[in-house]
Parts: sequence; structure tokens; C-alpha cells
Amino acid sequence: MHFVEAKGILSNKNGMNIYRGCTHGCIYCDSRSNCYQMQHDFEDIEVKKNAVMLLEHALSHKRKKCMIRTGAMCDPYMHCEEKLQMTRRCLEVIARYGYGLSIQTKSDRILRDIDLLNEIHNQSKCIVEITMTTYNEELCKIIEPRVCTTKRRYEVLKILDEYKIPTIVWFSPLLPFLCDTKENLRGLLDYCIDAHVKGIICFGIATTMREGSREYFYRELEKSFPQMSKRYQKKYGYAYECVSDNHEQLMAFFHEECEKHGIMHNTDKIFSYIEAFPEPQYEQLSLFV
Repeated sequence: MHFVEAKGILSNKNGMNIYRGCTHGCIYCDSRSNCYQMQHDFEDIEVKKNAVMLLEHALSHKRKKCMIRTGAMCDPYMHCEEKLQMTRRCLEVIARYGYGLSIQTKSDRILRDIDLLNEIHNQSKCIVEITMTTYNEELCKIIEPRVCTTKRRYEVLKILDEYKIPTIVWFSPLLPFLCDTKENLRGLLDYCIDAHVKGIICFGIATTMREGSREYFYRELEKSFPQMSKRYQKKYGYAYECVSDNHEQLMAFFHEECEKHGIMHNTDKIFSYIEAFPEPQYEQLSLFV
């Protein structure tokens, strides 16, 4: 872990990454890709030490309230967050200034901040986005080795539902040869249905690979599934998109089940929902006193 003085904290679309790199160890992580030009080891977490001050300055000078999104390039609830509490301090700023929040994680550490998530949602809007890739607990421990398993994430979704905090789940990626079965999709969908998730983002029964992340994925894959990387190389070569042969059949099943249970599954509509800051509610004045 190392600290840097950042020049800014919010992107043009109000995205925020407090950290850079990750310690969860997911073998498929796209953030390892060379295109992001990370100048340090991926597990050597870069911490924007002035993130809270930058966020306070940015929100205090904005003319219009909006949703603040986190977790696009790294998880805001990595191991270091337990000690540093940078994410929590940023949530306190968001709550204080009355902004909305959409926060993405794989970790049950988010429950530590349920008080702030609830406060933000009660005064504006809070959405929690959680990633799920496999219903198989043992497989989860292999492909996502240093973060809580899918079953625990389901339990987190249930707790958030009790607080009436809306949730979005990402089925991403669904790895060919490992997660591309109807049984896996059925298990994940059952979790989401029972937890009353608002929407599910699924771009396809597939994964993506680029230079940097591809090599790491193959190396880690080989440790637990000998010859599996060769199977990937034979089928996909250096392709960016690695789509399962079961894609069409499983996506039809996915959309059918979401429609049946009233779960949003159109990605454009879900992103529009995430980005929409609620309009202020004004009490109607009576014409008669």
C-alpha cells in the first residue's frame, strides 16, 4: 500500500475511485489490463490520501445534486478499508451534502456502513451494486479467492432489502467452461429473486480478456484447472470477447426469468435508473385555507 496526492476525485460522469489496484484476487479482473497503465503492482494498493478533502470541495461547489458512483476500477471495500476507512469518510461527505450514491462491491464489509447507506437513501437515493459470477461456493473460492463468497453476498442483499435499499447485481463475468451452465444461472437467479433485487446487469454468457489480464487469468486458471488455459487459447486465441457456446440459450432463459419476476434486465434502462437523481418532492399547497 502506498499513498499519493491526487489532483481530482470525480470523473466527468461523477465516478469516484478512492483506491487503485485490488487485493481480492479475482482471477479474471479486467483492471489488471495494461491499457490502464498502472505503474505499480496490482496488489500494492494506491490510496488517494486527499480523497475526502477533494470530494468535499467538489460537492460543495456543484450547482446541481447528482448520483456519485464508486467501484468502477477497484472495490471500495478492500482489506485496507478496514483500517483506513476512506470509503466511509467519503460516504459521510455524500450524506452531509445530500447527494445520491451508487456503490459497487463484492465484499460484505459494506455492511459496516449500513447506517450511512440508509441515511443517504432516506434523504435522496442509494443503490448498492454487487457482483456474482458463480453459484458454486468452492469454485467461487478459486476464482475470487480473497473476498466473501456468493452465498454471503446473497445474505448482504437480503439485509439491504430489509432496509429497503435497492440493489443491482452484476452477472459478470460468466466464465466459459466454468460458469456457463443453466444450473449456475438458475442458482444465481434464485438468490436475486429471493433478495428482491431491482435489476441484473448481464452483458452475456462470456468474459473479456486483454493484454495483462489475459496472462494472469491463464496462469491462475492453470493452477486449479490444468489444461483449461490451453482450452481457452484454442477456442478464443487473443480475442477480446470470449463468448460461451451456450450464450443464446442461457441469455433467453435469463431474460425470461427476469421478466417473470419483475426484475429489470435491460442494461440501458438499469443504467438510466442508476444515474437518475430523484426530483425533490414539494408538498402541494391547498387553494383553500
